Amino acid sequence: MAKNDMMAKIGSWAFLIGIVIALLIGLYTATTIEDEAVEMFFDTDNGGYVAWVLAIIGAIVGILAVFGKGTITAKETPGFLIAGIALVVMYGVFKGIAITPWIGSLFYGVSMSLSIFVAPAVGLLAVKAIWDMGKD
Repeated sequence: MAKNDMMAKIGSWAFLIGIVIALLIGLYTATTIEDEAVEMFFDTDNGGYVAWVLAIIGAIVGILAVFGKGTITAKETPGFLIAGIALVVMYGVFKGIAITPWIGSLFYGVSMSLSIFVAPAVGLLAVKAIWDMGKD
């Protein structure tokens, strides 16, 4: 197996695993937001570790994409950046809105965990996009 193929597989799997973990943790976080007797998941020690794992997986996806070996191609980069920015904005919007029962917490929890996963990749690809624009 060629090294480039292996990096592409690592990038694909990292992206898929990150999305699945973020969605599952987002759903769980939504339940902890709704249950006022329980501390919100990301405010606990375990939640902090999960946030680090999501951020590291997102950084791996971003690094592979910056070097052209991941799942996000140069053609897909602008769309990914816009979608990532929209996701981070969505998290900020739903943080302050209390649509009850469940729907506001669901949007807030899922968008928060997805933002933690996507933010490192968006940041790295944004720096690469600025670099590419500046060097021409």
